[in-house]
Amino acid sequence: MLRSLFKRNQEPERNSPTMLSGPRIPRHSSGWAAMLKHMKEEEGLRVLDIGPTSPQNINFITGLGHSVYMGDVVHEALTGPADGSWILPVDEATGKPGFDVTGFFEQNLNFGGREFDVVLLWTTLDYLPEGLIEPLVAHLHHSVSKGGRILALFHSKLAGATAYCRYHLTEGDTIEMQETEPHPIQRVYTNRNIEKLFSKYSNYRFFLAKDNLYEVIITR
Repeated sequence: MLRSLFKRNQEPERNSPTMLSGPRIPRHSSGWAAMLKHMKEEEGLRVLDIGPTSPQNINFITGLGHSVYMGDVVHEALTGPADGSWILPVDEATGKPGFDVTGFFEQNLNFGGREFDVVLLWTTLDYLPEGLIEPLVAHLHHSVSKGGRILALFHSKLAGATAYCRYHLTEGDTIEMQETEPHPIQRVYTNRNIEKLFSKYSNYRFFLAKDNLYEVIITR
């Protein structure tokens, strides 16, 4: 469910069943440092933060003078709606399971014509079902303003990290990782894969990292 949050120091009623567990692990993030610089230079941005509700992120973003929307996309895509699953029977042409993209977007990512200036996508694309990846990237392309920026993180290998994490924002070049649910990583992207997937976007800025994550800021 997409949630709109504007007021400072407002902790919203929780609609998502996603549970945050374990300690918060600080991680250096050059991508976040670059995005934070941009967010401090601009006023009144609309920010879409993908992930379970984080009061820390809400307060931080609204404290910068921006509005924030949240969508718990990974959990919703993998658990399905209350009355059934988003996963459809195998498509005979492709041999792969289909996905109810229309229903999913209507229930979870219906932006009501809004355009966003910043999207914090995090590692979302590493965990989503295959049938939702390209439609989501296209959906964001239509919903991000020209010149808008997406911060995305990608795992460099399948092994070694399977828990889906929530990323909490801080002042500076650090984000805090906190485990949510043990969803397995579905795929690993190369730089070329990312450029192809976001081929309708105008620019890509890649950041190297020492751990098994790397970061990209993609400009609409």
